[in-house]
Amino acid sequence: MLRYLNDIKLQHKLMLTFIAIVLVPVMIVGLFLTNELREMALGNALKQNALNVDRVLKRTAEVVNVSYDISYRLSYDNRLKELANRQYETVYEVVSAYRGYPDFREYARLYKEISDIRFYIDNKTLLNNWEFIQPDAQTLRQPWYEQALANNGLIAWNYILDERDQTPRFSLIRKVDFRENNVDGVLVINVNTGLLQSILGQEAFETMLVDDQDAIIAANRPGRTGRNLADIQFDAAVMHEASGSFDAVVDGEASKILIEQLVPQSSINGIRVISVFSVDSIVKDANRINNVALTVIGISMVIAIILIYMFSALIANRLRRLSKHINKVATGNFETSMAIDGKDEIGQLSRQFNSMVVSIDELMIEVKESNRQRNDLELRQNEIKFKMLASQINPHFLFNTLESIRMKAHLNGQAGIARVVKMLGRMMRANLEAGKRTVLLRDELDIARSYLEIQQFRHEERLTYEVRSDDDIADVQVPPLIIQPLVENAVIHGLERLEGGGRVSVSAWRDGVDVVILVEDDGAGIEPERLEAIRHSMEDCEEEEGHRIGIRNVHQRLLLAYGAGSGLTIASEPGRGTQIRLRVPAGGGML
Repeated sequence: MLRYLNDIKLQHKLMLTFIAIVLVPVMIVGLFLTNELREMALGNALKQNALNVDRVLKRTAEVVNVSYDISYRLSYDNRLKELANRQYETVYEVVSAYRGYPDFREYARLYKEISDIRFYIDNKTLLNNWEFIQPDAQTLRQPWYEQALANNGLIAWNYILDERDQTPRFSLIRKVDFRENNVDGVLVINVNTGLLQSILGQEAFETMLVDDQDAIIAANRPGRTGRNLADIQFDAAVMHEASGSFDAVVDGEASKILIEQLVPQSSINGIRVISVFSVDSIVKDANRINNVALTVIGISMVIAIILIYMFSALIANRLRRLSKHINKVATGNFETSMAIDGKDEIGQLSRQFNSMVVSIDELMIEVKESNRQRNDLELRQNEIKFKMLASQINPHFLFNTLESIRMKAHLNGQAGIARVVKMLGRMMRANLEAGKRTVLLRDELDIARSYLEIQQFRHEERLTYEVRSDDDIADVQVPPLIIQPLVENAVIHGLERLEGGGRVSVSAWRDGVDVVILVEDDGAGIEPERLEAIRHSMEDCEEEEGHRIGIRNVHQRLLLAYGAGSGLTIASEPGRGTQIRLRVPAGGGML
């Protein structure tokens, strides 16, 4: 992709830059704002719809609760009990009893929430007057009647046919239990569906009241009342949902459906409020605003593209002229000069180009002189390399000479001299192999032991030493020459200045996952100020030129090998000696 972009002409790059930096973000922002405006409109509509549904639920509850209150009173009405269970001998007695109990008509007159009341009772002496009804065989087989007898006084809400005019009515159905007479009656209170219809008529969105059998009790859209949800091709996926918000297709349009359930007190079922609104109708205004905004943005983009094309063409022409002059110089023509046509970056490049052409001839001469000097330098470097190779032979020569001296001393019975020369030769060999990345801990301890042996030969009884370690850590890999410099420091700075000499001890043992190495002496010790200076100098990465491999070198190599937290730990008191401690991983792992 980068190679492809580099191959595109600058003018086209500027156009692509404008599209990528301006046009694409503007389109993204436009689409984002369009979507946000649409979602905001939908969100507001959903909130308003939820408020409307809640209002419908409350007002519907007020209407149906009137029927519940009336049914509660009638179920404990002794006058109704007496009228329904009395055995009448004449029609006159029945008519007189009906005249003496006008409660059904009074409830219907006083409460606009109900339309009428019917009471079904199996009493052969009663007459049917559309208030008290003798249930026939067909009525007894009706599901709502059987359900009422089986519900033991619980209320059921059903959309049933009125026997008087064969019109479906939304009714409260409840069994009235006359236990003393072992007779049950069924109370039916028809709710005023016209009042429910007027409640829905005030809603802006399409709203329906539906019973648990999906029958539409009331609706604010003409032609819905009295039908079933399946009859109006309502979405089957949400038809039986009790409550919630759903996306569905209604009448071929994407719609939002909000369903809430109302279950009155002491009822085995209830009714649902279903509100439907088309998404397109809600976002219509938002879409119109978006279309206007996109039109304005599109016109602005076209004008901007034209202006960008003009400016990019101007810049590209100036750069092409500069390119032509550069090609002339590339062919060896150093007499060319470019006219300065501005003070911008391209004009600055033109001035720099002219200066560059003037300087090239001078640089040609300097390059020739530089080549001559470089050849001389290469010769000198070759001489230095040869001397370095020759200097590497000297330690080998010294080691071989020491080995010859040792053998001669051994043959002449000079065991002490032979042993010291052997120790010195061992140390020389170790120094020759110091370029290795790691060595065995046992070899490192042998070097320290050899050094202490030589120093003991030199100081005799003034110096005693001890080197000890656990057997299980002998093969641990450690950096080379990390113990001998510490031992040398203990002998030179700790014991040589003491008239009576002293003792140097080297110990190594396992401590968990680490190996601890301790070098200690009972020499002069270090003053606190000097000790602090030594600790400070240990953190300096640069070793002073001409010095031996010292404490600072060992400390820095341990840090490089094992990371922060490694290195040397020094403890010392004047007159009581010095302790230097270090830790290495028992596994020998290095960074």
